[in-house]
Amino acid sequence: MRRWAWRVGLLSLVLLSVLSTALAQTQVPSQVGAPSTAIRVQDDRGTLVTLAHAPMRIVTLLPSLTEAVCALGACRRVVATDRWSNWPAPVRTLPKLGGLDDVNVELVVAQRPDLVLVAPSSRVAARLRGLGLTVAELDAQDLPQAQRLFDKVAALIGTPQAAAPVWASLQTEIDAARAQVPNAARGVRVYFEVGATPYAAGEASFIGQLLTRLGVANIVPASMGPFPQLNPEFVVRANPDLIMIGFDEANALPARPGWSVMRAVKEARAGRVCALTLSDYDLLARPGPRLGQAAGVLARCLTRYAEAVQTNSSAEKQSGEKR
Repeated sequence: MRRWAWRVGLLSLVLLSVLSTALAQTQVPSQVGAPSTAIRVQDDRGTLVTLAHAPMRIVTLLPSLTEAVCALGACRRVVATDRWSNWPAPVRTLPKLGGLDDVNVELVVAQRPDLVLVAPSSRVAARLRGLGLTVAELDAQDLPQAQRLFDKVAALIGTPQAAAPVWASLQTEIDAARAQVPNAARGVRVYFEVGATPYAAGEASFIGQLLTRLGVANIVPASMGPFPQLNPEFVVRANPDLIMIGFDEANALPARPGWSVMRAVKEARAGRVCALTLSDYDLLARPGPRLGQAAGVLARCLTRYAEAVQTNSSAEKQSGEKR
């Protein structure tokens, strides 16, 4: 049941990104050193968010936003999060205020936040504003939007200079992941599934753009959108070389109508299906500061694929020579 609930939560996070093109702590950090000038940032809805000073009590209602605030040095100012936020470790003990569509408004208000960060498609934003709270709606579907998210979050928390180093470090990690990908995996055609309906990560998504940076091809073109719902026959016809998918779904692939004819499914044990753990999916589902680590996860999948293909090729060659 926990794994099923997690899968629902993951798919909800991705779908929320598509729709968006979504007991108070007693010790509060001092406001000493906070900028005295007002902060003005336009969020992803086009709303001008104004703060008289850097916020000292922040509520985050999307995991990528929680992670961004923490990576930008303001984790101690986060007083509560959504139920899915689990990184870095200190946020796990904070009050959890609900999921993507069931935020407990009363508990949010009880935190006395200076700033609430939510996804643009969140149903709760207007209600929170109506109660007098300052709300910023931010999210990202691709890498350029992720960079803008860092810039806007950094500005909102009063440390605009913090965004550039975080983004630069992330880029270095992605470059390092690319260097790990064997030549044998370059140009491999990949299908990345984010939900069993199926929903996929296309070329236009941050996951798809990471795959492109690593030198491989995505069977879902950018024209189909970042995270499109596909006709299962589309995947069968595309016949990808490598499938990246959640661990729970990997073993069920042969049972999907028509999927057993795909080479990747038939040769799943030969490295053509990369079954991702729950923690790996956490990294890959969030357009935040751990995207460099997410690129590392993809690189490891590609490395295992290349090694398996080379091993199988050598074994087939030796078998042919013996015959």
